[in-house]
Formats: sequence, C-alpha cells, structure tokens
Amino acid sequence: MKKAILILPDGCEEGEALTIVDVLRRAEVNCAMCALKDREVTGAWGNVIRADRVLNETDTDADMIILPGGYKGAENMCSDETLQAVLKQMNHDKKKIAAICAAPLALQKAGILKNHQYTSYPGIKDKLMDGTWRDELVVKDGNLITSQGPALAWRFAYALVKELGIDPKPVKSRMVYDKAFDEKGEQA
Repeated sequence: MKKAILILPDGCEEGEALTIVDVLRRAEVNCAMCALKDREVTGAWGNVIRADRVLNETDTDADMIILPGGYKGAENMCSDETLQAVLKQMNHDKKKIAAICAAPLALQKAGILKNHQYTSYPGIKDKLMDGTWRDELVVKDGNLITSQGPALAWRFAYALVKELGIDPKPVKSRMVYDKAFDEKGEQA
C-alpha cells in the first residue's frame, strides 16, 4: 500500500486538504494528516480539523508528501523546522512532493523549486523566484507536482493518485467525477 502524508498547518485551505485526503484514502492510499504542532488545526476559514498525528523526522519514509495551500498555512510551513527538514530529505531521496495554491512558498524555502517548472496560486507567483512558474492547472516536473488553487483540488487529487501508480478511474467513477463537467469537458 502506498503511503502519503498531508501536512495540516494552522491557516491551511481546509477544502484543498480534506478533498485530497478523501480522494487518496478512497484510492486505498495510506494517507496520514500530519499537523505541525497541535493535532487540533484551525484552517483559513475557521474550520477546526483534528490531524491524525504531529509530523516528525521519520515521516520521510512516505512515498509522497502533500502541502495544501492557504497563505497563512504556507507561512506556517515555511517557518516549521521539522517540515523543512522532511521536505529537504524527501527531495534528496527523490520522493514525490506535491503542493497546491500558496504552498509552493514552503517548497521555495526548502530550495525545492530550483531547476523545476511548477505552478501555484497566480496571486503569489511574483513571490516565487526559483525555477519556472507556468500558468497551467497541474504541473509535474520530476518528483514535483503542483497545482493552482482550491477549485482544482479534485483534479490535483486524482493526479496525485495517478502519480502514485494507482488508476484513478474507479475512484472517479464512484465519486461521479465525470458529471462535474459538461459534454465539452468544461466544468459544469
């Protein structure tokens, strides 16, 4: 069974975080929600989420680490020494690193965006000086997978499932994902 950890900092985009965890768990990925300090996390919109546990240095054994957005959440991920160390080690080990919305700020802090193409929430692209920002919905470059924001959480989550080597089609079907788009493939 594939193993992923999703970071839950205070100030995170709750919708992104919970959508990603939900899809990964439905795809039978062992996905733990890891807080940075206390297990009770308050998201960007005031929702309180109880993490499975607090992140520690041994979490580098996961196949993938995922960072949800939210500007305050990104700031908290930038300043957390344990997370920064885990990110650097996982990048060194070529493990999969995923970030959506404002979370690439934490990847920049860890030096992970250098020599990579990526995307982020468009409003923060001027704060990202490393690598090459692309105006695409989901960007994969090497071990790095990124996306732009809350409305793309579903698409991003399915891309992560696929990146872990699991066919996302059965989960998409059970979740009626194809009904979220009209006949032309545009969002309904």
